[in-house]
Amino acid sequence: MSVRHFLTLMDLSSDEYRQLIYRAIELKEMQHRGELFQPLKGKVLAMVFEKSSTRTRISFEAGMAQFGGHALFLSPRDTQLGRGEPLEDSARVMSSMVDGIMIRTFGHDVVERFAAASSVSVINGLTDRFHPCQLLADMQAYFEQRGDIQGKTVTWVGDGNNMCHSYINAARLLDFKLRIACPAGYDPEPEIMAAAGDRVEIIRDPMAAATDSDLLVTDVWASMGQEEEQKKRERAFADFQVNEAMMQQANNDALFMHCLPAHRGEEVSAAVMDGEQSVVWQEAENRLHAQKALLELLLAT
Repeated sequence: MSVRHFLTLMDLSSDEYRQLIYRAIELKEMQHRGELFQPLKGKVLAMVFEKSSTRTRISFEAGMAQFGGHALFLSPRDTQLGRGEPLEDSARVMSSMVDGIMIRTFGHDVVERFAAASSVSVINGLTDRFHPCQLLADMQAYFEQRGDIQGKTVTWVGDGNNMCHSYINAARLLDFKLRIACPAGYDPEPEIMAAAGDRVEIIRDPMAAATDSDLLVTDVWASMGQEEEQKKRERAFADFQVNEAMMQQANNDALFMHCLPAHRGEEVSAAVMDGEQSVVWQEAENRLHAQKALLELLLAT
């Protein structure tokens, strides 16, 4: 039997994606009721962090603990990866000792090479190209608040980054319209766009892109590793702040999301970030529940 990995959302079918969302909602309700559910008792998840994190580490570690399993935190300082051991060698050794591996790193090729050599499931905790776990949580938040997102309009405001790429894949799988409002020079990768067909379009005017939208989403202007570009990006994205005026262009019941950490006064105003249409805190909590649903799918066999 072949090992199943989760490197991008496209590793799921449309039906599986929806099933994971509904299962995450169910697991959230169970946890809030204080129910003990431990399908991963005795299982071990290795967590490899080449990029630091708050939400990714806490959610996976807490999720494994709640499921009766255990999580190992590994940084480059803690492993031979930081000393130049080939990825494939590390993957073979680690996968012989644990039941699953989560990797948060820079290049997407790292998780692809690691998965190719691993004998257990590999989960992409974030790469420079994709952040699929966040899209499990985001879509869970939308489904909880508004029901199925099929046929709705989502507006992405900001850089054509890993989050944008994952929203493009989500649009393909869940069948919603995605408008991408980004300045020239910061577009998502053309091949990722092309695969989505007419579900996705780039609109340079962010106010036009937000018009009649059901969900507005943004991210920091300079992601981890891009700090030296901060001033340049501040100039490029000056007109791309999600603020009250932009939210007023959207539908009255539109939601706002941000994967965090957020910079109030830059990509989003404080009024929107902390306003009634914002579901960023539900979205953040959902990292725990959505990833538990994913861990159950991949490891509880």
